[in-house]
This record gives sequence, C-alpha cells and structure tokens, in this order.
Amino acid sequence: MTGATGEFTDAVLAWGEPRLRDLPWRHTRDPWLVLVSEVMLQQTQVSRVISKYLAFTARFPTPQSCAAASLGDVLRLWQGLGYPRRARNLHLAATQIAADGQLPTTLTGLLRLPGVGPYTARAVLAFAFEADVAVVDTNIARVYSRVGGARLTASEVQARADGAVPIGESWLWNQSIMELGALLCRPASPRCGECPVATICMWRGASTTDPAVGSAGVSGRQARFDGSDRQARGLLLAALQHGPVSRDGLAEVMQRPDPVAERLLATLVTDDLVVIDGALVRLPD
Repeated sequence: MTGATGEFTDAVLAWGEPRLRDLPWRHTRDPWLVLVSEVMLQQTQVSRVISKYLAFTARFPTPQSCAAASLGDVLRLWQGLGYPRRARNLHLAATQIAADGQLPTTLTGLLRLPGVGPYTARAVLAFAFEADVAVVDTNIARVYSRVGGARLTASEVQARADGAVPIGESWLWNQSIMELGALLCRPASPRCGECPVATICMWRGASTTDPAVGSAGVSGRQARFDGSDRQARGLLLAALQHGPVSRDGLAEVMQRPDPVAERLLATLVTDDLVVIDGALVRLPD
C-alpha cells in the first residue's frame, strides 16, 4: 500500500460516508455509552448486540448508575450476550469511573480500566472524543493485510492503520474502514467487485493464499459452542436469572456430569460471577 495511502483513504471515506449502517451507538459521543457498545461488540455479532445495548443503556445511562447496581443486576441484563466476564469488568470499570468522577480521556487512563485493552481504549478515543487515533479490529486488520498482500504483525497493522487516519476525520474514517471489512472484505466470499479499493488491493480475492489468514488481529473460526464449557456455564447463569439454584441440581441444570459441573462452578466463583450460599448457588449482590 506504499504510495497509495492518500488514494486508499479517500476511496474508503467516499464509500463509507453514505453507507454506514444506522446503529444506535453511532448516534452518540457519550464516552460511557461508547464504552458499553464496544465491550458488548467484543466477539458478538452486531445483530445480537442492538437490543441488549438499548436495554442496558436505558437502565444504566451513566457509569454512576451502573456502579450503584449489583453485579447480579448487571449480569441479568447481560444474559444472552455471552462472555459474562465482560459484564463483570464493565461493572468494575463503572465503579472506578464513578469514584474518579469522569471517564478517562487518554489512552493511558483508559487502559487502566478493568477489561479495557488497546482496541477498546482507541475505540473510545476515536468514537467518543473523535481523537485522531486508529482502531484495529478483526475486520480492519483483514482489510490491511489483503490490500497490502501480506501477513502483518500486530505492530505492522497498527502502524499502517495509524498512517492512514485522516486528521480531523477519525470518527468517520474508523467507522468506514470497519464497515468495509464487515460488509465487503468478508472472511469468506469477499465482495471484491464492489470494493472501493480493489484497484490498489494486492490480493483482490485471488486464488492464492489469503494473506489475512494468520495475520495479527484477524480472528480465526471460533471453537464449537455446543457441548463446550461456555455452554454449560451459560446454562447455569441463565437459570440463575430466575433465582438461586440448589447445588445438588447443578448437574441437571448444566447438563454435565457432577464432577464437570462442580469444576465449572468453581471457575464461575473464581470469576466472581456466582456465589455459593450454603446449599444454594446465586448471582452476586
């Protein structure tokens, strides 16, 4: 992509501006609401997040309101999104933000929040504060590796992303290139004929090995959910939405043998997602 950065940026911006999907988190610059959306979108499809985001932010419109709630209440609203440690970390982050009085406005400060890594921190800077920073998710990393025609290390893809950000237009830029990766430069069956940067792409859906495969930041296929530990843990958390569960009934609820159910219960306790209360298991207060 050397020598074509300006052409690349102009083409993506021109394509993206009229085509961005109408998603609720794109209508706000509130840093808390942006943080909630970014945490929810980690490893979860947009279609599953929309209704949960609207319900969650209606109940917890500020970090203070989230911090004042119990973790159990947060987990109840989170149910169905999966990866409940994200909910626990968001609750911890809300507590820290409430204590500090405001959400951090720097990369260093954001990275100190529980559960906030480099991508999420940059996303808050770009989408809430419109800072001139580049975000790199799996869709964006795939675009850069394919356009450049090579597998990229984490530092290489971040450097290319940083070099492409148009000053003063980081919000639209990051949304546009993310949309390009999600809608056109897809993992399978990419729509190269509709791509605005096809003329400068080194790969263009060629039959040769896809450079995105094995490139840093590009997700591989997720492990099977059916029969997994994640599924069993989720079954218990779903049951706890309706009240405590007898420890004697864990195996039936989790659909696993007693030793497996006990092992998975221990992981949930370690993650602070459930509490053992005598003979019962319940959500935390």
